[in-house]
Amino acid sequence: MQHFLGVEELRRALESQAGVDLLRPAEAVFASMLGSWGQQQRSRGLTEDTVTGRAGVVARFADFAGTYPWQWQAADLDEYTSVLRTRGLAVSTIRQMHGTLSVFCDYLIDPAYDWVQICESFFGDTPSQICLSWNTTRHLQDYEGHPGRRALTYEELQHFFDHADSKVEAAVAQGRKGALAALRDAQMFKTAYAFGLRRAELRGLDLADLHFNAKVPQWGQYAALHVRWGKAAKGATPRRRTVLLVPELAWWIEGMRQWVEEGRDLFAPGELAAMWPTERGARVSVEYIDRRFTALRRELGLDPALKLHCLRHSYVTHLIEYGYADRFVQEQVGHAHASTTAIYTSVSGDFKNRILAEALRRFNTLEDS
Repeated sequence: MQHFLGVEELRRALESQAGVDLLRPAEAVFASMLGSWGQQQRSRGLTEDTVTGRAGVVARFADFAGTYPWQWQAADLDEYTSVLRTRGLAVSTIRQMHGTLSVFCDYLIDPAYDWVQICESFFGDTPSQICLSWNTTRHLQDYEGHPGRRALTYEELQHFFDHADSKVEAAVAQGRKGALAALRDAQMFKTAYAFGLRRAELRGLDLADLHFNAKVPQWGQYAALHVRWGKAAKGATPRRRTVLLVPELAWWIEGMRQWVEEGRDLFAPGELAAMWPTERGARVSVEYIDRRFTALRRELGLDPALKLHCLRHSYVTHLIEYGYADRFVQEQVGHAHASTTAIYTSVSGDFKNRILAEALRRFNTLEDS
């Protein structure tokens, strides 16, 4: 961990002008601000990745502004935001940056800490809150993703999985290398859809994450998946959940059994527990997963806006269409709030027509009685 001076140590060093670090007092104070803020966040239980990521956001803004936090102005944030918008950054990314800077400024001006007094005493200026209601990006709507990122239709999914399977057959028929990797990738994408997994959740699966379900003993260890790398909340550790396989997607079992019992060991993974090993004895990367999905999508001529995450959209949509309760779907995909699940739900016209037909039958029954 990078060394920084604590508040009292920093105050004494500034007053005595002692120490090599204090040859550049402004830099030393800024480093101590970031270091002390990091300690405060760790005390709150935030992960090291979150602490490091937030420090990076603050450092990049400071580099852009060319000044230190006690010199920052709201206009600096306005200009920085404008530059980020011209670079095409997503609204959600900019809002997250605003949130990080706002939290940092709140920490600096909090009376429980001494940064205001230190800055006023030694620099004649004080930090202030530069993230205000009129210059920060607000969350105005539930979903801010690209409109083209939608659930795949049943036909698109079938084409996608058939195409992935054809890669295995083609490699075997032509005697080329890559048949085993193609088999792994095909089953990997089917797993992402069959359990509604995010990229990190999919990549992080181990053999031990296959689970039984007493309600369907005939499915053996392929009845559920234990997800250990779920999306973390506010810098906490990854959430865990168990996702049950639903009967409508039980077709997944045959391919998964073939992969686990016959295919995976051909990679010679040794003691590697990963569900999806590589030829080099490592776990597949999220970058690789994205590249392979993109390649298959392009070969099929599907909409470029469709990303791997759309398989998760498809899972939620199709479970709703199958008639599963909203609460069940919410638990399956690991959403803390029902409203998040609703964002992902884009039920098909056939489903809506079915609901309408049922309503019309009830209405006609009432009229006839």
